[in-house]
Amino acid sequence: MNVALEHPGEDLWIFGYGSLIWRPGFAFIECVPARLLGLHRALCVYSFVHRGTPERPGLVLGLDHGGACRGVAYRVGGDSHAQTIAYLRAREQVTKVYREVMRPVVLSGRPERRVSALVYVVDRSHPQYAGRLDLDEQLQHIRQGHGQSGPNRDYVIATVKALEALGFRDRDLHVLSERLKGAHESHSTGV
Repeated sequence: MNVALEHPGEDLWIFGYGSLIWRPGFAFIECVPARLLGLHRALCVYSFVHRGTPERPGLVLGLDHGGACRGVAYRVGGDSHAQTIAYLRAREQVTKVYREVMRPVVLSGRPERRVSALVYVVDRSHPQYAGRLDLDEQLQHIRQGHGQSGPNRDYVIATVKALEALGFRDRDLHVLSERLKGAHESHSTGV
């Protein structure tokens, strides 16, 4: 059964935790900071298409088991439901490294609201699942990664900037972003 298309005429919530925060690419009615429990954001997916190649894989974010993740939830109108799902599948499921699931998310606000949202969770059995790499290994893949959507470095820096704009901090991503910016500035100044 296809969970995301169970009720195609109804509004749909979609949880964004990486590039969907800063480049959703679909029309939405509402965008709310949100929290997902039981999964955390991690650079745990080798990118063979968007931010790398099979020969020189980059690293992109996935939701992996444990912890919690702060991101945003988008509400898509029922009339755009099927079109939005088709767009997300073409974008996120090129290699089918994610499982498409519905999970409860908590929307920020007073009062907080709980909704069921479409979430893309990494498939740990997929060959592109990188697991837990240390920061130096992550940095190596990010520096080498360049795919159809551009340099992997830009993806990490844009994600950190978007998280900061929401008032969120992701320690490892922030460390990587600073190291990437520092290396880039050293190269551009000739240091």
